[in-house]
Amino acid sequence: MIVEYVRYDLPPDQRAAFEAAYGRVGGIVAASPHCLGWEIRRGIEDPGQYVIRIEWDSVDGHMLGFRESEPFQRFYAELSPFADYRLQMSHFERV
Repeated sequence: MIVEYVRYDLPPDQRAAFEAAYGRVGGIVAASPHCLGWEIRRGIEDPGQYVIRIEWDSVDGHMLGFRESEPFQRFYAELSPFADYRLQMSHFERV
């Protein structure tokens, strides 16, 4: 299992739309056979900071299994308006 972390820094006028978009795509991620779980968190001190944590069965499961699937196209279409606010997208393994 690996964990993907995606961090965003969103201006106030984009936050509600971003949260709504993740509300719509959460089911797409969760339905992937490669996804073991996911969550979105908003910063307390800075509510423009968001962290998305997704557990995948493997890097290939994410990058090939999910990203090359038809559902990913819908996922990407919903979130692409926020791409400029993305600070990080990285995979991590347990040590």
